[in-house]
Amino acid sequence: MIEEGATTLLEATGQADRSAWVAPGRTFADVVHAHLDQLYGYCIHLCGDPTAAEDLLQDTLVRAMRSYAGLRDPAAAKAWLFTIATNCVRDQWRAQGRELDTVPLDAADPDDKFSLFATIAIEDPFPYSDELHLDFLRLFADEDLQAVFAAMTPAFRAPILLTTVHGFSCKEAAAILGSPLGTILSQLHRGRKQLERGLWEYAVRRRLVTVSDE
Repeated sequence: MIEEGATTLLEATGQADRSAWVAPGRTFADVVHAHLDQLYGYCIHLCGDPTAAEDLLQDTLVRAMRSYAGLRDPAAAKAWLFTIATNCVRDQWRAQGRELDTVPLDAADPDDKFSLFATIAIEDPFPYSDELHLDFLRLFADEDLQAVFAAMTPAFRAPILLTTVHGFSCKEAAAILGSPLGTILSQLHRGRKQLERGLWEYAVRRRLVTVSDE
C-alpha cells in the first residue's frame, strides 16, 4: 500500500539515532517493514483520512523506534506496533477532547436486532446469484469500506478492525486496547451489528443495491 514510501518513513524516524535500527541482528527497519502496510491500513481506518493516517504512522514509528530496545520478542512486533498506534491516536484525540473508549455498553442498541444476512435475503438484490452475500461484499471498493468504518463508533470500530481485518484474537485485541476481555467481547458484538447496518445503509444510499419501496 505504501511500499514506495516505506524506506523514507523508516529512515526519517531513525535520523535522530540511526543506531536504534541498524544494530547487528534484526534491525528496527527489518522488524517494522514486515508490518508496515497493515499498520498504515489500521491508521487509515482509525483516522478516516490518508493525510492524518500518515501523521499517525509517523508518530507511531518515532515512538516505536525510541522504545525498540524494550521489544524482547520480534514475533510480538505486530501487536507491539498496533498498541503504540492505538496509544498515539488516543493521545491525539484526548488533546482534541475526544475519546476512543467511552461508550455506555448498557445503553439500548438500535442496531442489535438488525441482521445483514436476513436483510439481503429479503431484499434479494442479486436474484440469480449463488453467492448472494459475497456478491454484496464485492460491491464495496476500498474507499467505500473506509467510509463505512469511519462512520462507526470508535470504541466499536477498533476491536472490529483488530480482530476481523488484522487477525488478532479477542485476547490480543484486549491487550492492545488495554481493556478487559469482557468489554472487548461486548464491543465486538455491538460493533458487528453496527458494521452490518452501516454496510447496508451505505449500499442503499450510494445506490449500490436496488431495494423495494415497501
